[in-house]
Amino acid sequence: MNDTPAPTSEKHNAPASEQQMRDAMVERLIELGAARSGRVVAAFRSVPRHLATPEVDMAKTYEAEFAPVTKTDATGVNISSVSAPRIQAMQIEQADIQPGMNVLEIGSGGVNAAYLAEMVGKQGRVVTMDIDHDVTQRAEEFLKATGYDRIVTVITADGEHGVAGHAPYDRIVVTVQAADIPPAWVHQLKEGGRLVVPLRMRGMTRTVAFVRDRERLVSDGFELCGFVPMQGVGENRVRLVLLHDVEEEEIALRLDGHPEPDAASLRVALGMPRVEAWSGVTVAGDESTEHLDLWLTTALDNLPLMAAKIGARKRGLVGSASPIGVPTLVGGDSFAYRTARPTDDPDRYELGAIGHGPQGQKVADRLVEEIQIWHSDHRTHRAHIEVHPAGTPDDRLPAGRLVDRPHTRVTITWP
Repeated sequence: MNDTPAPTSEKHNAPASEQQMRDAMVERLIELGAARSGRVVAAFRSVPRHLATPEVDMAKTYEAEFAPVTKTDATGVNISSVSAPRIQAMQIEQADIQPGMNVLEIGSGGVNAAYLAEMVGKQGRVVTMDIDHDVTQRAEEFLKATGYDRIVTVITADGEHGVAGHAPYDRIVVTVQAADIPPAWVHQLKEGGRLVVPLRMRGMTRTVAFVRDRERLVSDGFELCGFVPMQGVGENRVRLVLLHDVEEEEIALRLDGHPEPDAASLRVALGMPRVEAWSGVTVAGDESTEHLDLWLTTALDNLPLMAAKIGARKRGLVGSASPIGVPTLVGGDSFAYRTARPTDDPDRYELGAIGHGPQGQKVADRLVEEIQIWHSDHRTHRAHIEVHPAGTPDDRLPAGRLVDRPHTRVTITWP
């Protein structure tokens, strides 16, 4: 039960059908494990999120996985959206927000700020910011219409710098993909405070709950996620290297600090017959490979993601197609990507690799070797992630995969 009265109670009386939609959404969030605590459940039952996107069918806005895009750039790339309810609930659970807290949200939209307002209650404060005036204007209109403007302050500014005037914060929740952690986020966070951020590490994004320990951040859990990338000073997007550029069949490597590939040789490799390697390791049909993929990027140096449109799979160019990308080990003129095949058990799939190029079998075997190591040594483990200031000497960092960014040195380690 919500222990803080909903700020909307005076201004918004929901018709039965609307409340039923919210209740059905909440039940789905509970089923998915995204909403676990009573206070988060109550918050999601209270906010009329459909008012933030009046151009979208009301029923769609209450679907757990639906994220309406609210703005695209000149090239058609999505630059602003209202995150799906599942993602919002997951991040708010990670943040562990208590009544009376002071919370900064970086990346606005209005709906998530309203949930945060429910969490902090009338004695708390939420500051939500975005670099885009169109986004903050929409947020202001929604928050005013629903009464949450009494708790939420909306600011138009570059999230790279935070909002020093309202600091320090008990919690900072970032709702855009970030490749780095600006110093302002650490310095404006209270000692022991929590920063929840969709952090991109070597192409793979996880929303990580960090706890501040003086100048470093220490992970306290993470979840798989997807967000639009940060804009402004902190913008650092992945770079695409096309291997196949036929419309609706595009295949590309997503580079995020990985070595520059021999693209011409890899294009030739793609046209060569595939080879396969299988690990004997199986996963359930609904089992995520997020921890395996994080292990692979920890263990292997040259592992970008290969993104492919569905047309590429239909043409038989690749065995798996994902717009986000699958881990792909590059070895000179050859490459191999993670895949899976059915087993005799209808709910189990065997993990393996498909290779292309003169050294395709060797590269596929190497990828499979790490899948087997993950299974035998780390399957029950979870990675530990730390963020240290740039310039921290190597001997003061945990041993493991190091990701250097302009502001920070990120480490991924395993037990």
